[in-house]
Amino acid sequence: MEYEGQICRPPMEKSSYMLPVAVGCSYNRCTFCTLFKHLNYRQLPIEQVEAELQRVKQAGGNPKTIFLGDGNAFGLKTDHLLHILEMVHNYFPDCQMVNMDATVTNIHQKSDAELRQLYEAGVRRLYLGIESGLDDVLLFMKKDHNLEQAYREIQRMQQAGMVFNAHMMTGIAGKGRGIENAEKTAEFFNRTHPERVINFSLFLHKRAPLYREVEAGRFVPASEVENLQEDRRLIELLEVPGLVYDGFHDFLELRVKGTLPQDKEKMLAKIDQKLLECEGQQETFAIVA
Repeated sequence: MEYEGQICRPPMEKSSYMLPVAVGCSYNRCTFCTLFKHLNYRQLPIEQVEAELQRVKQAGGNPKTIFLGDGNAFGLKTDHLLHILEMVHNYFPDCQMVNMDATVTNIHQKSDAELRQLYEAGVRRLYLGIESGLDDVLLFMKKDHNLEQAYREIQRMQQAGMVFNAHMMTGIAGKGRGIENAEKTAEFFNRTHPERVINFSLFLHKRAPLYREVEAGRFVPASEVENLQEDRRLIELLEVPGLVYDGFHDFLELRVKGTLPQDKEKMLAKIDQKLLECEGQQETFAIVA
């Protein structure tokens, strides 16, 4: 597979065949993100997409699930996406679903009829970078949506038959606001009912615009312990039956994974054990060069 940039996809899609259809992210303005800042966003030629499908077919591939890359493939024009989906099913008739990342604005830009067309053509799961349940945090981080917009567009995609999955970040509200953010984010998920939530706890890359905000004193990062306390409160409050939750705290070497509600107590106990281990230790902050 020819791939330009840094491969990034939800951990639940690790067994899916990843088909690149674009380079970078068409939005690419989130303050915390460095994944696509070095790339010029562009749609890949349809001939290149088909050549990749041919390559996998000739190699004996027969994927049941396909994940379209890159940063927000759902932002492609509907006609172009439908063309890609038609090719996918021509080459792989056994394919059961096509999933991809999206933004709230991507959904807004498609009519109800277009959303239904895409569902009928095989699009099933959209992963949205919700990040926070606080409007002022979304604004500061230059997300492409506020909460009202997210509620509206998620409802539209669900009415079309698509499944909502969410990316979020503990720590994104900054020092002292972890519990507040957990409670508001839990409220958001309890209303929107995602199937999956992926939490990549915020880390500060020195190349990210957010790090300039830290240097200027406009953003004070939370410690990794506070981020973990936020994660605990979030999990405690989540009331979405069957929700698959996967939380990463890399700087604490902890991953909290399970299905709610049956795994909730086990997940909380795992966090409590790590918090106990961290007592009396020097504060850790997730900052990378």
